[in-house]
Amino acid sequence: MTFPHRRTLLRAAASGVLAGLAGAPLVGCDEERRPAAGARASDRAAPPGSVARPPALPPLPAGLPAQIENGPRDRKAVALTFHGRGDANTATGCLAEAERAGARVTVLAVGDWLDAQPQLARRVLDGGHELGNHTMRHLDICSMSATAAYAEITECAERLRRLTGGIGRWFRPSKTRLATEQVVALARRAGYPHLLSYDVDSLDFTDPGAAAVGRAVLDGVRPGSVVSLHFGHPGTVAALPAILDGLHRRGLRAVTTSELLT
Repeated sequence: MTFPHRRTLLRAAASGVLAGLAGAPLVGCDEERRPAAGARASDRAAPPGSVARPPALPPLPAGLPAQIENGPRDRKAVALTFHGRGDANTATGCLAEAERAGARVTVLAVGDWLDAQPQLARRVLDGGHELGNHTMRHLDICSMSATAAYAEITECAERLRRLTGGIGRWFRPSKTRLATEQVVALARRAGYPHLLSYDVDSLDFTDPGAAAVGRAVLDGVRPGSVVSLHFGHPGTVAALPAILDGLHRRGLRAVTTSELLT
């Protein structure tokens, strides 16, 4: 298949996904306070009692910082990471766009989102993607007491364990890019020695339009980047074909965060 033909298919696919999103509610993340492809999976719910087992992960290299903002700059790869919240159509739309381009992504799921749509945990893992923890309710975790913040981390971890058999490798704090030392310590206690931050913010949660989202990512991305994106926003689904096309043109592969670092 020639590359122009691939772009045509991606754009056509995006149109189909967006048609299914017409009328879907926008559920934003209200993010900051401002300072090789897996198998295609169906969107059906898992049978009652079934567990979507995550794949075994390779060990991380020694010496990684407590808060990871990017991976090695000498590798031709990037990590597209999605805050897991919002309606199911945008979530499955983003995953489908990634899979059409042979990309794997990392999803940091909010616990109450998993409660409402538990089938999406299976959908993420069946697509060959990575699933992690983005707190239970997506509150301002850095302003909480230690007890409340720890509960935000562990309650989401419990949901992940129940749905997948494990808590996931990554924790991303809510309402901030970098966590306080207290939150770092609490996450470590809960089983997350490394927090996952990012060095490229798409600002897609502000709904600036697909073109602006694509520009923000492609203007900021470089080898080793970790990109912040969100489910719940149709503009993100619409932007993904151009983003993946632009990465391909630069010789950059979109991989899971574990793949980026190992």
